[in-house]
Amino acid sequence: MSKPISPSDYRTFLAALKNRILHARTTAARAVNQELVRLYWDIGRGILEKQRLAGWGDAVVERLAADLRSEFSDMRGFSADNLWRIRQFYAEYSDSAFLEQAVPEISKSLGRFLEQAVPESIRLESGAGRTTVPKRLTGKSAVAIASAQRTENLMQLVRQLVAGVPWGHHIELMKKVKDAAARFYYLRAVVRLGWSRSVLLNQIKAGAFERALKEKKSHNFALALPEHLAEQADEMLKSRYNLEFLGLARAMKERELEDRLVGCLQQFILELGYGFCFVGRQFRLALGTKEYFVDLLFYHRFLKTLVAFDLKIGPFEPEHAGKMDFYLNLLNDKERAPDDQPSIGIILCAGKNDVEVEFALKSKTNPIGVAEYRLQPRLPAEFRGRLPTTKQLADVVRKAREEK
Repeated sequence: MSKPISPSDYRTFLAALKNRILHARTTAARAVNQELVRLYWDIGRGILEKQRLAGWGDAVVERLAADLRSEFSDMRGFSADNLWRIRQFYAEYSDSAFLEQAVPEISKSLGRFLEQAVPESIRLESGAGRTTVPKRLTGKSAVAIASAQRTENLMQLVRQLVAGVPWGHHIELMKKVKDAAARFYYLRAVVRLGWSRSVLLNQIKAGAFERALKEKKSHNFALALPEHLAEQADEMLKSRYNLEFLGLARAMKERELEDRLVGCLQQFILELGYGFCFVGRQFRLALGTKEYFVDLLFYHRFLKTLVAFDLKIGPFEPEHAGKMDFYLNLLNDKERAPDDQPSIGIILCAGKNDVEVEFALKSKTNPIGVAEYRLQPRLPAEFRGRLPTTKQLADVVRKAREEK
């Protein structure tokens, strides 16, 4: 005789199945996308090589589009416009400037990803492709073969990297990012942090690459986290967060600033970057008979870690680091799941001195980052001092009213 189904057990069972189905669907979609991008790479390579080596003209693209659509009428992506994009895709990522720019960074920053994604036969040693030259060849012949093998190895490596990025992302990158270093920066961020297309576009518009070059990040991730996780956490953190969407002329009290951020949570998460999931505000942590509250608590899906934000309306002070270190100890002890990475803290303040931050974080065992926020857009340097002040504008308006 069957037993009655417990409502709570069934809800738990159903939730687990839903999560499994969603995971399977996401994994399948990712696998399909990777194979599609590899296919486009091979098609682009074929077109470009025929044009370069066999002297085929541009008319071959229109002809291929018609023949492929006729043969594969159930597949999309074979229009003439898309074949031109596919050709451009291969040409730009196989260009020597991109290869030489990207490969050292790939081997340095994406080691773990490449170990899984790239077959042993085409991995790199210290940023250079492994080559096998017959011993009987010497001089120019040996150098030429070694150079050709290295280039081919680099191209295979880049092929595997770009396969981890959806085709729609590539279209946007080809349209909006021409610099090889910037292109690689955004590719790496999409692979490692799982940025959606809207987040990618938002980061490009905000000049994330330029900001990363100009602005020094302040954290102790290298001291407090394993190397691979420290690199990912560094990618997650920004040196400055743009909070212009709050519409504030000046900083309010910390609780009011928190209220505004929660009220504009969607824009705030877009500024934080893809992967952040909101857990709560004034998140309660108990220790004995005392209670402590984290201003804002998030969970990062890709880092698999809790991220605590402490909001400060003034500049960074060394004691802020001690308080955050204490919060992270409590989070790790009471809220961290068994398979989670160590919790990370971010102190968001109106200003910071990098040397002061460095010394304040040096002795902390938990990973902590310190970042500034900006409430108003900065006036370009060429206009500073040339535009009227708020008082001058107010005087003009008052005078105009009096003359009426």
